[in-house]
Amino acid sequence: MDTGDTAWILVCAALVMLMTPGLALFYGGMVRSKSVLNMMLMSFGAMAVVGVLWVLYGYSMAFGNSVGGAGLLGDPLEYLGLNGLMSPDALSGTAPAMAFVAFQAMFAIIAVALISGAIADRAKFATWMVFTVVWATLVYFPIAHWVFAFSTDDGSYTGGWIANTLGAIDFAGGTAIHINAGAAALALALVLGKRIGFKKEPMRPHNLPLVMLGAALLWFGWFGFNAGSALAANGTAATVFVNTIVATCAAMIGWLVLERIRDGHPTSLGAASGIVAGLVAITPACSSVSPIGAIIIGLIAGVACAAAVGLKYKLGYDDSLDVVGVHLVGGLIGTLLIGLLADPAAPAEASGLFYGGGAGLLGIQAVGALATLVYSFVVTLLIAFVLKLVMGWRVDEEAEVDGIDGDQHAESGYDLHPLRGGSGMLAAATATGTTVPRQAADEPAAAPAPNSEEMA
Repeated sequence: MDTGDTAWILVCAALVMLMTPGLALFYGGMVRSKSVLNMMLMSFGAMAVVGVLWVLYGYSMAFGNSVGGAGLLGDPLEYLGLNGLMSPDALSGTAPAMAFVAFQAMFAIIAVALISGAIADRAKFATWMVFTVVWATLVYFPIAHWVFAFSTDDGSYTGGWIANTLGAIDFAGGTAIHINAGAAALALALVLGKRIGFKKEPMRPHNLPLVMLGAALLWFGWFGFNAGSALAANGTAATVFVNTIVATCAAMIGWLVLERIRDGHPTSLGAASGIVAGLVAITPACSSVSPIGAIIIGLIAGVACAAAVGLKYKLGYDDSLDVVGVHLVGGLIGTLLIGLLADPAAPAEASGLFYGGGAGLLGIQAVGALATLVYSFVVTLLIAFVLKLVMGWRVDEEAEVDGIDGDQHAESGYDLHPLRGGSGMLAAATATGTTVPRQAADEPAAAPAPNSEEMA
């Protein structure tokens, strides 16, 4: 065990954990004020559910020995309840196995939380919570095994087919996280249908400073996401760190330039979205390209994702917060461009088409991306249809129009006009059986208005 590597992995796990509250702020600011609490709670709810599932059987499904050696699924019983992983002899590389468990838990959490942006403003919270259980079990855990579980050289452990049999490069989760979540988001958006008023009334973000804060926290946490995937405090982590910086900067520039040309003005929402697009695109490629390659990936992702978010209006699906346009498109761009821009001088030591490596790597990357996309989309579609039949997905029309926060959580994100009224309020509350804040109940009744003689 190396204490430096252990410290690095634990710090990075904490950084990745911060990304989910950052996502909650990012998504929360993008919806209308009547939906902000529900939107944020969907991210926190995913954290609660997946964190427990990961300990019970999720880690074992993702990183247990492949069942039958086919590379499709880890043995769910091997590390049931993390059995045997607390031993001092249980190591993952040069760090305790439990450090790796913690790090990968954060990946699983945010992969599920990302999907929620596609169904903002209209989904029942209870159905969403059940969905997180089923989707993590049937989709994320198996795909994480495909992509992140590497076989040992001595044959004592067999990992996933994309990482080992296919040999695709995905350093930190372009396929397992972003293409996966983006494909699932598209499936859910199709099953739930459009929001009331989609394409007919403005649905602008209600709090852009909140969006910018969320984007900043995502960027900060993403250094743990990408550089932490080196699983050591070494040169690979340093190169990945730099590539994550410059790709994100370039993507923000690309998005803002396109907005300036297309719309006549750059926006703060565009800057925040460009940040996320660049982070998504560089995630799979951060160990296999040079910093110049990272800039190219970022620029392409910024422009392409900015263009892609408009597809929902042309194609008629309501992906509320552009999970498809940013995460699916950005993940595909980053994964496929490895086949063109992989630099043999980078830590992954792979050669893309532009570096004399031929088209073979591009084909491998395409197969890995397509397999993830198709599996996630089809299985999510089935899960969503079953839940629609059993529980129902949509809140009723009145709740959607008036505000999902009040309907689903009996709360308001902004209590800008608190009720006051003393005995009248108390009487009304008594009649309806509701409670009254103590300060309101204790207020004296307002004095009657003076008559004309008293005024004189």
